[in-house]
Amino acid sequence: MRIPMPLTSLLVAAAATGGPLLAAPGPAVAASTVEVTTAAQLKTALANAQPGATIHLADGTYQGNFNATTPATASARITLTGSAQAVLSASGGYGLHLNGASYWTVSGLTVTGGQKGIMIDAAQGVLVDGVTVHGLAMEGVHFRNSSADGVIRNSRIYDTGRDGDGMGEGVYVGTANTLSDNSDRVQILGNTIGPAVGGENVDVKEGTTGTRIVGNTFDGSGLTGANYDDSWVDVKGNDVLVQDNTGIHTSNDGYQTHTQQPGWGCGTVFRNNSSTLTGATGPTQLAVDVTNYGTGCATTVYGDNTVTGGKGLTNIQVTD
Repeated sequence: MRIPMPLTSLLVAAAATGGPLLAAPGPAVAASTVEVTTAAQLKTALANAQPGATIHLADGTYQGNFNATTPATASARITLTGSAQAVLSASGGYGLHLNGASYWTVSGLTVTGGQKGIMIDAAQGVLVDGVTVHGLAMEGVHFRNSSADGVIRNSRIYDTGRDGDGMGEGVYVGTANTLSDNSDRVQILGNTIGPAVGGENVDVKEGTTGTRIVGNTFDGSGLTGANYDDSWVDVKGNDVLVQDNTGIHTSNDGYQTHTQQPGWGCGTVFRNNSSTLTGATGPTQLAVDVTNYGTGCATTVYGDNTVTGGKGLTNIQVTD
């Protein structure tokens, strides 16, 4: 269990790392909890939610597509919560769409069915914590349209990409071929992604910066190769950290970096990842396959990364 640091310690730590200093607490906001038992009640609660509110779902199935558009604040978040037996079940479209709904927390519940699971559009500081996402035609959780400073942690994503075209990524950051989507500083922490994910477990697109992919467990047994998906993680953004992850079952590589647009796909750091490539049949079969290494576009692979099976750790010089 993580024990919160005292405020003074946090300020010191932030200053030492060059991070932002914490803002002083704002005025207290009266918290309210709305208890929800039906899909109609949930839609009403989402529409009426105000900063500081909590929407609590009783166990059961909530059929439909659910949308939130009201932004909260960093000091007065809106929380949507329930157990894993509180299931948002869609037959098409998005299961849960946070559209401009900044500073929401979504915790505990399950999202299934539909085209995509949890879509986060133009929303800052969204926290997705301890959810289950599965049974989708396309991707599981998507940070899009400059949804910066989001976090997905302690969650389980599996059985995505049922339409079979390689668009079933577990976690998707940014937009392909779109440098204006600055979904920056997204953190992907301690999740279990796979099996049966019909695309990369994590796909980080060009135009995004500072993604952190730490402490996850990947299973690439659902990779299809239909849309060039042949690794657990594909990095096309800049300054990404990939650390302390474990992966099994891939068709080719563990991790890849690519440059889809000039100046992108650079600055990735790989630390202490454990890759099992046994059973891979692709052409390279590397734990870390760097396709864009060169002057001005560095990638760093540390020697504490390990690999079992396949053809080797990486195709670039390893850093001690």
